[in-house]
Amino acid sequence: MMKPWKPLAAILSLCVSAAALAQNLTLSLGTQLPETHVVYKGFLEIKRKLEESSKGTMTLKLFPGSQLGDFKAMVGQVQAGDLDITNTGYPDMSYIIPELKLIGAPYVISSYDHLKAVLKGPYGQRMEAKFREKGVHLMDVWYEGTRHTTANKPINSIADLKGLKMRTPNVPFLIAYAQAVGATPAPVAFAELYLALQTKQVDAQENPLPTIEAAKVYEVQKYIALTGHFIASSAILVGDKALKKLNPTQKQWLEEAIVAGGKVSTAGVMKSESELVAFFKSKGLTVTTVDTGPFRAAMRPYHDQLEAELGAGEIQRMIATK
Repeated sequence: MMKPWKPLAAILSLCVSAAALAQNLTLSLGTQLPETHVVYKGFLEIKRKLEESSKGTMTLKLFPGSQLGDFKAMVGQVQAGDLDITNTGYPDMSYIIPELKLIGAPYVISSYDHLKAVLKGPYGQRMEAKFREKGVHLMDVWYEGTRHTTANKPINSIADLKGLKMRTPNVPFLIAYAQAVGATPAPVAFAELYLALQTKQVDAQENPLPTIEAAKVYEVQKYIALTGHFIASSAILVGDKALKKLNPTQKQWLEEAIVAGGKVSTAGVMKSESELVAFFKSKGLTVTTVDTGPFRAAMRPYHDQLEAELGAGEIQRMIATK
């Protein structure tokens, strides 16, 4: 007697699934980066691809330029379910996942390919689980550029940074960089970077070339040293609560859109880096290629400190990863 209901149940199930797919859904993405940053084009590609795949039933609302606060505030919003997606530097959540400081230490990761190799290995797998434990899912890691140092005086060697007030993000490994090179670290929110440099609240800062360009640092700093101390990345984080709103098809659309956004962003960053030294010189900046040997040597005590705290040999294994 129950057999006639089975096809009907299947049909109803399909109808429910179709109805779920047809519902319009707007996801939110917050970032510190301004709309002028090349990585922002990746976020626009997520939006475009998501709308294309879903035939307009899913879209993305973007909140650039620290509208929702700094990266820590936005991570908290993602954890709480008030924001669906954000990006941070891959190691930036070290304030709640201490092991991220290992990969964040300056002069550990040498290139984006090196970063991807480490993240594919045991360390990266452990960290993905740590992210999930904190209520966020690591969906992709995009290249954001190699960090270099700017100042209001010439930088020809590590000695030229001694005594300068250097703006850093409020993350331990970049604060450690400023200290190691003899500067005084001054954590300042990214949204306040330009004003801090303009008013001489700080003398120096460090960021990837595309970020230096997007934030118009070249208007208030005239010297760039290619220190190459850190490979910056955008970790694309989606909240556990956000993913629970999605059915499997919608989740697949989002995953594919994020990968597509990463391709656009990373290609744009690499192209931008290849062109920006000439751009900065055209703006009257002095760009120097410094001997990074003393910089690397200055970071070794910090590397040793991290290995003592978080695992002997961890940094050396990362450096050796191919």
